[in-house]
Amino acid sequence: MTSNRKLMVMPGDGIGPEVINETLRLVDWLAKHRSLNFDIIERDVGGKSYDLHGTPLTDEALADALGCDAVLFGAVGGPQYDDLDFEVKPERGLLTLRKELDLFANLRPAIVFPPLVEASSLKPDIVKGLDIMILRELTGGVYFAEPRGIEALPDGTKKGYDTNLYTTPEIERIGRVAFDLSRKRNGKVTSVEKANVMLSGVLWREVMTELHKNEGDDIKLEHMFADNCAMQLVRAPKQFDVIVCDNLFGDMLSDCAAMLTGSLGMLPSASLGAPNKDGLRKAMYEPVHGSAPDITGKGIANPLAQVLSFTMMLRYSFDHSEEADLIEDAVSDALSSGARTPDLGGGSKKVSTSEMMDLVMKSMNQNSV
Repeated sequence: MTSNRKLMVMPGDGIGPEVINETLRLVDWLAKHRSLNFDIIERDVGGKSYDLHGTPLTDEALADALGCDAVLFGAVGGPQYDDLDFEVKPERGLLTLRKELDLFANLRPAIVFPPLVEASSLKPDIVKGLDIMILRELTGGVYFAEPRGIEALPDGTKKGYDTNLYTTPEIERIGRVAFDLSRKRNGKVTSVEKANVMLSGVLWREVMTELHKNEGDDIKLEHMFADNCAMQLVRAPKQFDVIVCDNLFGDMLSDCAAMLTGSLGMLPSASLGAPNKDGLRKAMYEPVHGSAPDITGKGIANPLAQVLSFTMMLRYSFDHSEEADLIEDAVSDALSSGARTPDLGGGSKKVSTSEMMDLVMKSMNQNSV
């Protein structure tokens, strides 16, 4: 019997609980068929936490998350929270988790499954076989740096301002992750910034260049401005292998890359911290699609981004690549059957959230040895 892993589950808001509940069927399956067991703690986050506790993340929930091996996260937010003060908006719970767990490296793969080539808005020859990784720095930059604020001016108008700030160590550690990832892939890193107009971008390019000189001579490194990268992602995405960028540009480019795959509902992510003395990392896994309030409660949310986030957890936190491969193959089988949740389009059969997951589980049962 494999020793249990401590898993924090935070369903959150909107479709988060719907896709989390379907994904947890995998936990039961792995316990039954692979003797791979998880001790699960569930805690509120985001809008639900605010409704119950007056804060998007309680101190107790944060402490529990710090004590777990990994966090499986759903989504936060919704229009009913739009008028809340900034510091208690649902998204602050997610940002606090990222900051306090020091989850500085956000991995967002964009993979086009063969059955979904036609679901992309781009021509099939552009996206067929696409497999790229966007690596986003997650705990620095404009989302966290000070000063920031909104101030009244003497003439009665206001000014709002944010600061994009990075230090050499922050850039170096995300750069090292990019090089390590590329060594397991195709050996190419594209470092993205706006060094033509932003001084933080100038420093980013200087540090990445020096890091490559000292630690990455086996890697091909290229530099690209963020606006050009966005254009190239829809022009010729297969030129990329690993794209590494700051918090703001990573947020935007990863959503752009998501649509290459056919839907945000297919894009998972992993957020990793630095390894401790035992080589273990704090980590959180979540789909990119958000809370999708317009379809909440309708039973039509695509569960596959959450499922694929779970497979990333198996790989990066628990070193269970065989089980991750099995689940990913089951996702491909489900899509090959022609089943599609509404976000995907095409296919021969429209299915619900649970029906899509039924097909994944059916494939796993058939392919399990």
